[in-house]
Amino acid sequence: MTGAILNAAGIVVGGVVGLMRTTPLSAQSQAFFKTALGVFTIFYGLRLTWLSINGPFATVVKQITIALIAVVVGRLVGRLLRFQKASNHLGQYARRLIESTKPNDPHRFSNGMNACAILFCASPLGILGAVHDGLPVEPGGMGYFYPLAVKAVMDGLAMLGFVALFGAGGMLAALPVFVFQGTITLACNFYAEPVLRAHGLLDSVNAVGGLVICTVGLIIFEIKKVELADYLPSLALAPLITWLWK
Repeated sequence: MTGAILNAAGIVVGGVVGLMRTTPLSAQSQAFFKTALGVFTIFYGLRLTWLSINGPFATVVKQITIALIAVVVGRLVGRLLRFQKASNHLGQYARRLIESTKPNDPHRFSNGMNACAILFCASPLGILGAVHDGLPVEPGGMGYFYPLAVKAVMDGLAMLGFVALFGAGGMLAALPVFVFQGTITLACNFYAEPVLRAHGLLDSVNAVGGLVICTVGLIIFEIKKVELADYLPSLALAPLITWLWK
């Protein structure tokens, strides 16, 4: 649960810094963080895929093909299930809370916690990161917490602005974020990981997850608008396709 702890800590630290600062980040600082976060997201996504693909050339080609098929089909399934639309609806509700909150609003504290919790929990990167935090690349190793470490910085930077509107209420979102991500991580670690590893299917999940994480970099750099939530079914399809191809 390293990733969940880091993400919750990032929210709290960002909130504390935001309460102490009297001026927003400069444009130069914002550009620096945007570039750094985009680069690290793509790097850790590609690294996860690289670590999950191994063996002779024919096996590597097969693994890459399975990963690409899982991503394409997973996106179609996600669109049919309207995953991105559901994520958008949650984001719109949080946005309405933000827009309706005034500095002297008596509901400012609770609105801040609810809006921030929705935005941080509904993030597809948070779900992806929590899954891989519970699926170690190496047997007995730590979970791949790096995507959530990047998200911790993202959420911390977002909190710099949120606390100016909501005060300390937004920082309480760290608790539901920790519980939500920690539950996913523990479920993957205790139930999914032993089954996937026993049947040789874990690498396919990690390879696909790495590719999907890379798309977050495209969003950060504003290269392409990606409906990231629609790709989440790819994680479930990858081991199924791998098993059928054996």
